[in-house]
Amino acid sequence: MLNPLSILLVTVLSSAMAMAVLGSLWRAAIPGVGYWIAANAVAIVALLAFAMQGHASRWLTFVAANVLLALSLLLVIEGCLRFLGRRTRPWVAYAGLVAVLIGISYWTFAAPDFNARVALVSTYHAALYATLAALMLRGRPSNRPRYSYYFLAVAALLLCAGHASRGVMYGFGMLKQSGLMEVSPSNIIFLALGILAPPCLSIGVVMLAHDRLAERLERLANVDDLTGALSRRAFLAIGDALLKASLRSRSPLTLAIIDIDSFKAVNDTHGHAAGDQVLVHFAAFVADNLRVGDVFGRLGGEEFGVLCPATTIADAVALLDRLRGRLAAQTPAELPRGLRYTFSVGVDQHRRAESLAQLMARADGALYSAKEAGRNRVMAAA
Repeated sequence: MLNPLSILLVTVLSSAMAMAVLGSLWRAAIPGVGYWIAANAVAIVALLAFAMQGHASRWLTFVAANVLLALSLLLVIEGCLRFLGRRTRPWVAYAGLVAVLIGISYWTFAAPDFNARVALVSTYHAALYATLAALMLRGRPSNRPRYSYYFLAVAALLLCAGHASRGVMYGFGMLKQSGLMEVSPSNIIFLALGILAPPCLSIGVVMLAHDRLAERLERLANVDDLTGALSRRAFLAIGDALLKASLRSRSPLTLAIIDIDSFKAVNDTHGHAAGDQVLVHFAAFVADNLRVGDVFGRLGGEEFGVLCPATTIADAVALLDRLRGRLAAQTPAELPRGLRYTFSVGVDQHRRAESLAQLMARADGALYSAKEAGRNRVMAAA
């Protein structure tokens, strides 16, 4: 039959395995992982302290063990806050931890009462699990898959229900016992449920960490590292999708291909670092001035593309010409002193029964015409 000591040792092993898995993610520099590793380390110390009941001082096996176990869950929440990009600390929870310390000390030494200790600690754990569930449900980024966030939230809610039930039963005297290591059906059931907490939390946070790694890989594949614009691959994929949607809805789709004028001269005169600054400035300028729904990407080198859904060629030419004039009138403070640049654009509208590549070829031809005509202009395909 299971006994409390074997359950505690199994939970220690589970936390140690979670530390090993999370440790493999340490070098990925994912926010929160350090807190999650620390949470498992603190939990292991707490569980070992619990296992020493009857063989060590009550300060260690009752007071320190309970406080450390509560602190381990608080560290999980701290890690989730960092993972979600929040710098605030849960000061109310820390104040609650101090209250737990005072309460456990009182019911251990001044007025020994096992049931009161269990009710206090279980209530605190239930509150922390409810906080964790709310954090996952409210903090999930809208552009990421839901599964890992929902998994951790559901696990936290189930553990919250378990601790709340335990707190109510012991707090109102429905269950009575003299110590944690007492072998009784109710104690074994609640401790057995406790075995599930470390692996559930660890699986949840590991899934979060892997989702962050997947997000980074997706960004590397879909976003140009220098300019922050869409990569060529992502731009073309979105272009194909917009083209199909345009055919279904019979709404116009216009493509503009943009090239920074005399970019080689910028590199030769000011250096390649200045050339990179120009690319970064240009991408930010265009992105800030496009409309909602327009798609902007870097096609390669100093060449960029803009897809304008539900836009005729005349409207696209007007839009790009406003951008061109606005940039031509600037002397960007972000660039080396005196460095100004312009761009040329070729524009054309999609025709039925043609591919995106054919549309791009015509827009590219219009761009070539703009260059031949003297640069710093927007031209529609003939």
